[in-house]
Parts: sequence; C-alpha cells; structure tokens
Amino acid sequence: MKAQWFNSVDQIGEAKWQAAIGETRYPFAQFAFHQALEQSKSIGDGTGWYPEYLLVMDDDDSPLAIAPTYLKTHSQGEFVFDWSWADAYQRYGMRYFPKRIWAIPFSPVTGVRLFSHLDPKGDDVEFSHLYPALAELMTQANQERDFSSWHLLFTKPEHAALFAPNKDLIQRISCQFHWFNRGYKDMEEYLSHFSSRKRKTARKEREKVAKEGITLTRTIGRDLTPADIDFFYLCYQSTYAKRGQQGYLTREFFGQLAQDMGEQILLVQAFREGEAIAASWCFFDDHSLYGRYWGCMEEVDCLHFEACYYQGIEFCLEKGLQHFDPGTQGEHKIARGFEPVFSHSIHYIAHEGFRDAIGNFCEEEAEAVREYHQDTHELLPFKQEI
Repeated sequence: MKAQWFNSVDQIGEAKWQAAIGETRYPFAQFAFHQALEQSKSIGDGTGWYPEYLLVMDDDDSPLAIAPTYLKTHSQGEFVFDWSWADAYQRYGMRYFPKRIWAIPFSPVTGVRLFSHLDPKGDDVEFSHLYPALAELMTQANQERDFSSWHLLFTKPEHAALFAPNKDLIQRISCQFHWFNRGYKDMEEYLSHFSSRKRKTARKEREKVAKEGITLTRTIGRDLTPADIDFFYLCYQSTYAKRGQQGYLTREFFGQLAQDMGEQILLVQAFREGEAIAASWCFFDDHSLYGRYWGCMEEVDCLHFEACYYQGIEFCLEKGLQHFDPGTQGEHKIARGFEPVFSHSIHYIAHEGFRDAIGNFCEEEAEAVREYHQDTHELLPFKQEI
C-alpha cells in the first residue's frame, strides 16, 4: 500500500477518483462536488483554501481511498473554531498558518473523511483502522513543511475513537442537533409523538406560514432552471450580507452541482402570490438529508422553520431517509424534534507546549459540552417514549 498527494481533482482524474470511492453515495465524496469547488474558484488561489488530496493506492497502483485535505491560511468556513488558538500563536510571535485541515470545505456535516470503495457506507471496522495510519502521514507531511497543525473535522464518532490511543492527538467535541426517522409513516404520525403542547405549537407554526399566503415547493436538482439557481444564490448571499459578509461559494458552484449532481440536490422554495421569497438548498443520499444553505428576501415569521426543517422532515419521510443533518448550531431546532448529538474533531498541534495547553482547554470544554447536551436533551418535544 502507498499514498500520493495531489493538489487538484483533475490531476487524479474522474475515472481514478470514482474507482477509489466506488459505490459510496455520500454527496461530499463525489468527484463532481470537489471539481465544482475548484472549477468555480470557490477554493484555490485567493480563497485561503488550497486542496491537497491524499490518494491511497495498492501496490499495483489501483486506487483504494481518498482523503480530502486542504492547506488553510485562515480559519473561515470550518465551523470548528480555533481563532483563539491562532491568536495565542500570534501573541507569542509564532506562525499558526498555514495549517492543514482534513475536512469537507464549508460543510459542518459529520461523515466519512476517507472515501473508499472498500467501505462505501463508512461502517467497516477493519477498514476504518486506516484512519490512524493516514494520520501519521499527515503528521509527517506537516513536519516536512513546518506546519503548525492538522485538524480532522466532523469525523464519525467511531472513527474519532480510533485516535484515542495516540496521546499526541487532541480530541474535541461539540454539539449539533439532528433528526432521526424512527419509522414514522408521515408528518401527522411524527407530530403525534410530540407532547400535546409542543404538537400544537408546531402546527401553529406551519399554519402561520400558510395564512400568510405562502406556498412551498421541493425541487430535485436535475429539474432546476437557471432562474431557480439565480434566485437561490441571491438568497444565499443575502444571508451573509445581513452580517456584513460575503458568501464563500460562487454562483458557478451551485450551477455546476445542479448539472452534475442533480440527483442528490433538493431545493426548497417559498412563494407568495407566485413570487419567490426564500430558498433552502440541501444534499441527500440513500440514508440522509443534509441541510446546507438558506436565505430569504422577505422576513416572515416561522418561514425559516418551515423551509429549513419541516419541509426537510417531510422529504425524509417521503423518501424513506433515516437521518436529517440540518447544519451546525441552533437551539431552535430542538422544538422541531432535532436531537442533540456530539460532533467530533481530532487535532494535531506540533508545538508541545501549545499542544498541552490546547489539550487542557478541550478537556474543560468537553465537560461543558456534555452538560449542554444533557440539558438540551431534556427540552425535546417528544413524549417520554424517546
């Protein structure tokens, strides 16, 4: 077995990439997703994101797996926040950037970070032991170039556990809110599992949107028109503009995805009197829905909950999907039935002193995260059966 670094998907080539990942349906493993990031210039020169894909091959050069890593010159678009670590380095006259992240750009979604036809669902215990072996290659590559650190973000909990024996690596946890399909037949049955008061609240939220004369549509990516994508992109950028920022991703990125990954994209749009006023972009595979981007041109009470959560749940129930990951943060998800889950990251800090300090910080942080997880679990709307 051997491994080689590439700084472009085109250097690997679609045939070899697809041979490596095999039948995996995870949208963020697809060649088309990473090619769209590069070709749309959402990553690359001037963005602070510089891809370095690690291709694992058998001795006969047949592709086995791909690990997506990126050299970063800032910490934006990662959703595992290490700005205070970078500030501490700077105060001591040391360089934190560039660093390496092993992650999916702009996507705080838990999942596999080693794409392979040998483990298309990411649940093969024997194969997963390749993660620690590749971590050693990450560390070696960093040392050769004097990088401060590498960071494996939003890895699956069972994969994070594999790194526990290595005391040079730091484990970090945070809390997200995910929805799980427990065999619900439809939305009515799902809401029937809420307590009476919470069920009435959820129904009133949906009714409030309908009474505003708003209708919602769900469209698969292959059926999107250029006008649909233009409007969505306007909404996407408006979300950032309200905070005085600009969205990381380009219009070309979304257009290319609709063309090349249309079977794995869902766009929810809200209309009032035939005019679009809001949109939410999601990805999906055979198991999960991944809510990613949202924006609106008109503020309407409860519309965000409808477009980003209730519509997604209905889609999961229609398609038989078992899990809905709506994105990071957001305690408002709890009342709609999204349960607290831990997300996991692994961090290698080259400097021993900083490694110890950051490790202590993460241990203390983890205690607070576990308490928060427990507290929010008690706020779920379900009857005591869950």
